[in-house]
Amino acid sequence: MSKIKTVSTKGKVPFAQKSAFGAGQFILNILPGTLGVFIQFFLLTAWGIDPLWAGLLGGLPRIFDSITDPIMGFISDNTKSKWGRRRPYIFVGAIISGILFFLMWQIDDNASQSYIIWHVMIIQLLFLIGNTMFATPLVGLGYEMTSDYDERTRLMAFSNIMGQIAWMIVPWLYVIIPDKEIFNTQTEGVRTMALIVGGLCIVFGVLPAIFCRGIDAANMENRQEINFRTLGSNMKELWRGILQVSKNKPFMKLCGATFLVFNGFQLVAAFGVFIIVFYMYNGSYELAGTWPAWFNTINALITAILIIPIISRMATKWGKRKAFLISTFLSIIGYVLKWWGFDKELNNSFNQTSLGENLNNGVASIFEFLDPTLNSIGMSWFSIDIGNGVPWLIFLPIPFFAFGMGGLFTLMMSMTADVCDLDELENGMPRKEGTFGAIYWLMVKIGQSIALVLGGAILSIVGFDPSATTQTIETMNNLRIADIIVPSSTAALAILVMWKYSLNEKRAKEIKEVLVERRGEL
Repeated sequence: MSKIKTVSTKGKVPFAQKSAFGAGQFILNILPGTLGVFIQFFLLTAWGIDPLWAGLLGGLPRIFDSITDPIMGFISDNTKSKWGRRRPYIFVGAIISGILFFLMWQIDDNASQSYIIWHVMIIQLLFLIGNTMFATPLVGLGYEMTSDYDERTRLMAFSNIMGQIAWMIVPWLYVIIPDKEIFNTQTEGVRTMALIVGGLCIVFGVLPAIFCRGIDAANMENRQEINFRTLGSNMKELWRGILQVSKNKPFMKLCGATFLVFNGFQLVAAFGVFIIVFYMYNGSYELAGTWPAWFNTINALITAILIIPIISRMATKWGKRKAFLISTFLSIIGYVLKWWGFDKELNNSFNQTSLGENLNNGVASIFEFLDPTLNSIGMSWFSIDIGNGVPWLIFLPIPFFAFGMGGLFTLMMSMTADVCDLDELENGMPRKEGTFGAIYWLMVKIGQSIALVLGGAILSIVGFDPSATTQTIETMNNLRIADIIVPSSTAALAILVMWKYSLNEKRAKEIKEVLVERRGEL
């Protein structure tokens, strides 16, 4: 069936606003990405925290975080100010988040395990309040920046591409922090990188508050007064709004599918590093070199440059639901291919072929040329050691499983914006982008907390010992199996959840026409 694709001037988001929103998306990724690395990896290797405790430390605060999100969503939906409903909170939240993230990791080298746990736990709870002030209004702002069905996908695709920059940076923390030529100790590295990330949060986090524009809410009806005097009635309205959102069947499908795909991926996110270091290179960080970082960086690079633009085109041509189903199925193929991609014997055999030798020689020539420049600007850690050859096959699954995360937030955030229109049609004003964004990310965070706890539990179950230089072959094989089975299973379940998703383009445009006739353009 042929379709006419148009974007009105009113529906078009200017490039400057897209870029500013993308800067916010970068912060939305860099903060949890860095936090995950610090908790799941460096708490173990730098401070010697037990994996199970690290998992609990990462997971339990997310329960508190999931409670504050709907409250912040309700507040931003009903806020009245000359700067709009969302922007003041984004500005203040970015500054608070940056400062508290830095303070969270200022831990002494000789601190006891109990002190470290309480220090990180308490400041993390305060940090999450600031981060909620930033993140929840930012997500709601993105939903209302355009009412055009396809421009919503393009906006989310663009911001997701910028967000992938965070995942090109985060993997290098595994390389930079343990490098003794850069930092004397891993703990010193964590403290320094926390300062840098906190600074990035403040600088880039305030940009959406300054440059982005949402809908004109000046004349929006039925907004609640937000103050201590109206706290009781506010809580009743908040609960009523949550019930309305929970009855929105298309939205609950989006939440369910996101919960499954994202948190299946998140649960095993750190396993790839452990597999490369302890299985492929027998526990030697020196031999593993920068390959764990290159694996994740190339994943993010391919996702940003290749996968997200393809998914955006797929959504425009075939619809958002079909684009999600295809993307998620391709990701399952990628997860399965990791069994062969991470097989060290196959990688050694490939390097002995003429193709492998040519690729190794080519990469060696490139980095031999770059080495003087890299050393001169203090980036020797960025180069690679060919050694016995590049583990080329670890990159084989990336173009497939990258479709999973590349498609998830591009498509789901675009579809959630469509759901906000459906809610206004059924429940009237005020529009609840903030509440929808909060409930959506509540599902993500609850799942993430479960994933962090289960991730530590899986490491303990398979017998992984963070204090040991080498791990048993049984431990590593079991870890490799978990690294494949967990995200593949959750992705397959997400396909089932979205199979009969009903809010397609035709229905979305019908809803928009009714809303415009009812209250005009916003």
